[in-house]
Amino acid sequence: MTAMRSILGLSAICLAACQPTYNWRDVSFEGTRVKAQLPCKPDRTTREVTIGETPVPLQVAGCEAGGGMWVVMTTLLPAGQDPQKVLQGWQTATWRNLQNTAPPNQPWQAPQALPGAVRVSTQVTQADGQALQAQGVWAAFAQPDGTQWINAMVYHPNLPAVAADTFFESLRQP
Repeated sequence: MTAMRSILGLSAICLAACQPTYNWRDVSFEGTRVKAQLPCKPDRTTREVTIGETPVPLQVAGCEAGGGMWVVMTTLLPAGQDPQKVLQGWQTATWRNLQNTAPPNQPWQAPQALPGAVRVSTQVTQADGQALQAQGVWAAFAQPDGTQWINAMVYHPNLPAVAADTFFESLRQP
């Protein structure tokens, strides 16, 4: 019996050690064709936000993995709204909420995305003084009834480049 307990205990230790830091999984958003990968099982919420003068439902999926926070947000902007202005406005609001100045944008290519998609990376300081790397992507995709907007963010004290690339490159609208 003691040998069996030792084997079971050793098996539990091995299983815990074999759990990956990032357990990538596909995530989709109700009523959209948006797909992404998150490194952990996401929590989800939908809330109404106002973009321009139009209230829209914002779908959010996010989780914590490997010491960082990973978030994807999406909404359908009604026809007639300028995607460039919306993307720029959302970026400005993000940096304002982080109490940080907007870093330089880097053009970002996503399959089928409208021109103007960007990827940004900067350092931010949390209220407790801890420095975090913040990386984000803002992109828009044409739809028959408007524009699907996507914002993905990761906040991490020491973000591995391969994890950030996996996350952002997974954003798509097949």
